[in-house]
Amino acid sequence: MKKLIFVMALAGGILAGCTQKKNNQNDNTMKQLEMTQEWDKVFPKSEKVNHRKVTFTTQYGLTLAADMYTPKDVADEHAKLAAIAVSGPFGATKEQSSGLYAMRMAERGFVTIAFDPSFTGESSGEPRRTASPDINTEDFMAAVDFLSQQPNVDPERIGIIGICGWGGIALNAAAADTRIKATVASTMYDMTRVSGNGYFDADDREEARYNARKAMSEQRLKDPAAMAGGVVNPLPEDAPWFVKDYYDYYITRRGYHARSGNSNDGWRVIGTQAFANARFLRYTNEIRSAVMVMHGEKAHSRYFGEDAYKYMVNGNPAAGIKPNAHPENKQLLIIPGASHTDLYDGGFTEPEGKGVSKNLIPWGKLEDFFKKDL
Repeated sequence: MKKLIFVMALAGGILAGCTQKKNNQNDNTMKQLEMTQEWDKVFPKSEKVNHRKVTFTTQYGLTLAADMYTPKDVADEHAKLAAIAVSGPFGATKEQSSGLYAMRMAERGFVTIAFDPSFTGESSGEPRRTASPDINTEDFMAAVDFLSQQPNVDPERIGIIGICGWGGIALNAAAADTRIKATVASTMYDMTRVSGNGYFDADDREEARYNARKAMSEQRLKDPAAMAGGVVNPLPEDAPWFVKDYYDYYITRRGYHARSGNSNDGWRVIGTQAFANARFLRYTNEIRSAVMVMHGEKAHSRYFGEDAYKYMVNGNPAAGIKPNAHPENKQLLIIPGASHTDLYDGGFTEPEGKGVSKNLIPWGKLEDFFKKDL
């Protein structure tokens, strides 16, 4: 059980929840969420964009909170623009990495939203700190619903960006929803693979999965509200370098946020149980729209992105899974020198207490990708 919790805790930060007022109960009607209106992001606001809070609902009756960013320098106020929905990392909130991605892409002419997933951040859903392969995939598709209905958005030109654990969710959504015309999976985790197989597939055997399932099953009756995950704090001196990588983002002023469980006390132990028995990437070899898988050269998670790209393009002929019929619009981009969390915010150092960006996220290449394929 401890081993399973450790694996899940590292995935994207990883398993994190966030505090939420009890009055955000889930029901089947549109919720009036209580959202912070002041700027409380971990990054400074750009003067090139307009920003406002928005909400939208999913088919499961959950109301999601989002930040909408629109470019200020649009010559035609009646123009219908391409749009992008962003979420992730898994266990993070829209005030962190996803908000930065959304803002930067809005600077480049897109209408964007960064949203808190169901049960997370300022979005609705009880119990808190819970995740689901189906519900989280629906979160992305509901975001496309919302963007499609905006007067300044061209519904035929909508893309998505999934960061870390939401990279695998984004690919699953792209395989399911043909309205998604372009997808970026940045520094991705496949949450279903790591949940079922462990890191580097070290536990990819029936006995290991059975023991993990048994522990989870017992946990449901023992203490269903028990928490685990979040970034290790305080940081042990002998912590693996990638654990230090997470700490440097989620616990320091670089990326800490009070509503982010990755920065705080984690996720419900049983809140991700279904991920171990699901597989996100099964039909990605059938995605016809454009996809960019972007990963850091030095990221411990690099194998997730590389394997996802290879499968998406080549399929698995030995298992009767055909290669993709549209490989020409799929690409794998490896960022030299970048770690896993460098693609959360571009990298960051603090000489003499002053934050300095390394700018390792290739914003220009993301802009070119979306402008070409949207």
